[in-house]
Amino acid sequence: MTQQDVQFLALLVHRGHLDRSDAERLLPALKEGEDLDALLIEDLGWTEKKTRLMRRTRAGEEPEIPGYEILGRLGVGGTAEVFRAREKKTGRSVALKILNARCAANGGMLKDFVCEAKMLKELEHPNLVKGMGVAKSGNTYFCRLELIHGQTLLEHLDEGQVFEEPVALRIVLETAEALKYMAAENLVHRDIKAGNIMLTQNGQVKVIDLGFCAEQNSCNDADSAVGTVAYLSPEQAQGGASADFRSDIYSLGVTLFHVVVGRLPFEGSDDREVLAKQVMETLSSPELKGRGLSPHLHYFIEKMMAKDVDVRYQSWDELTRDISEQLDGRDSLDYARTARKQARRTVPRRR
Repeated sequence: MTQQDVQFLALLVHRGHLDRSDAERLLPALKEGEDLDALLIEDLGWTEKKTRLMRRTRAGEEPEIPGYEILGRLGVGGTAEVFRAREKKTGRSVALKILNARCAANGGMLKDFVCEAKMLKELEHPNLVKGMGVAKSGNTYFCRLELIHGQTLLEHLDEGQVFEEPVALRIVLETAEALKYMAAENLVHRDIKAGNIMLTQNGQVKVIDLGFCAEQNSCNDADSAVGTVAYLSPEQAQGGASADFRSDIYSLGVTLFHVVVGRLPFEGSDDREVLAKQVMETLSSPELKGRGLSPHLHYFIEKMMAKDVDVRYQSWDELTRDISEQLDGRDSLDYARTARKQARRTVPRRR
């Protein structure tokens, strides 16, 4: 038994190509000096082609997709990895979102992945990542996406950046425009968070990851909470809530808080504690008062994150109008200040 074979066996388990029980069953023979590849073929029924592919790609860490040159990994999620790739036929750069093996073997998760890919191909909005279809290569399922040059808001926050109020409001406004478009298509995102909003190199917002997206008013299981714990609305945190755009508004309010303060509004030692705070605790943040943020920003956050769903904004139009007016007013004020300064500089001094 070589250390290299043990590490490769562990990698196969980690990446979902082998169950732990199968790996443990192979270990005694491996310790006696038998060849790992032969064991995979003879004991587990793998083909030589599959075994060579797993070796060559390091269990999918360095994937091979016919027609594409893989140029590097862009990100890793709970269900998929995203790679930068070049389309050999056209030379076009794209992002390939590859479903991991464990999820591909789960009928429900595979169905959700395919549905998301088809949905992204049909949707068309400048603030939504554009999808270009789903395909299969061997046992590998992948979808093609617009390649976005930029970072998620979460990556910016992890680097220590806190966004100034005008920038944060513009990000929220563009995100809201994308979600308003989705609502017009009878869709709710259900996983709005800093990690699912990208900022391109030229400052444009792109909403990504529609894996939890659902039709408006569709219901999930009574005991399940859909989305990311720290961004869940109170009704989502309690489980069984129907898909409602006002839950997206709450999650966008959490995102706004996060990007201007630098931390999440409700934190705890585990998910259960955070969920309880989402339902029970009142929003309170000394940072909002101490950083010189405008009363308008306080109002937006408090209204978007109201515990009572009927107190929140009741339409995307209402939210986008309020934020647009605030930004327009700020721009007008800044312009007036600049004009006054320029006028003072141009007034000739008396001799």
